[in-house]
Amino acid sequence: MASEKTYLAVTCTAPVNIAVIKYWGKRDEELILPINSSLSVTLHQDQLKTTTTAVISKDFTEDRIWLNGREEDIGQPRIQACLREIRRLARKRRSGDEEDLLPLSLNYKVHIASVNNFPTAAGLASSASGYACLAYALARVYGVESDLSEVARRGSGSACRSLYGGFVEWQMGEQADGKDSVARQVAPESHWPELRVLILVVSAEKKLTGSTVGMQTSVETSPLLRVAYTFDAGPNAVIFTLDDTVAEFVAAVRHSFPPESNGDKFLKGLPVKPAPLSDELKAALDMDPTPGGIKYIIATQVGPGPQILDNPHAHLLGPDGLPKPTV
Repeated sequence: MASEKTYLAVTCTAPVNIAVIKYWGKRDEELILPINSSLSVTLHQDQLKTTTTAVISKDFTEDRIWLNGREEDIGQPRIQACLREIRRLARKRRSGDEEDLLPLSLNYKVHIASVNNFPTAAGLASSASGYACLAYALARVYGVESDLSEVARRGSGSACRSLYGGFVEWQMGEQADGKDSVARQVAPESHWPELRVLILVVSAEKKLTGSTVGMQTSVETSPLLRVAYTFDAGPNAVIFTLDDTVAEFVAAVRHSFPPESNGDKFLKGLPVKPAPLSDELKAALDMDPTPGGIKYIIATQVGPGPQILDNPHAHLLGPDGLPKPTV
């Protein structure tokens, strides 16, 4: 029998993904099964990521969770669905082993802390990176090694795509229980090195209509649901372009939506060299400038999937299971 440890902490990061072929709604709201397959691009974690620490200990008396420094209700159905599925998979693994290879008891409670380095619930796919990171951290802390698509998907449908880097397909599947509705990488992040992704942040405020409600409305009311458009949830535009056109595009955005007061912070992420805007392009834009219409631009590229942070200093929770004080 493996000896029981009394405390284990795991910290990981997970990326945002942006769908280029979207899933437009769910055929099963409880299991979160999509009405069509989807394809996404995983963005680089240097610019957008979720960091999550999961700690289990024999001394904890209840499950607890903190999001961006604030304690939240861990009884939320989607969080509970992820926890139940991870613990089910951990029990399944334990019952299948001849010896007890799990280092910690499944009866131990878990404390979770998660932070985003970008605006939450503003239509920048924070739920995708958040639930992918949650699934990944819980799997490591409970010793689960199986496919995590179902765990992440039960939190947020698109979260299963954030379990992989590069270009990812979420297969809709056909089985009623959703066992074949899984994500898989179709190409690594190195597949298209010139590809760049620009996020034009119109508003960092919480979006008025959530993704789930928005998709339900689309399914019920739109006769042209397979007609694509270039926005993700919320008001913020996502632009796919090539490295050699980024500078000119940013110059065009600056011309059309000049920053009101944050000119030095208007561009975040990858460095972009200033470029002159040709008279021809200025004439083609043919619009009066709208100062402050774009708050800022995040420039990024395709990136890898979830990562484990081995440095104990990266843990968001201390040995007592409570959030570390921020400096």
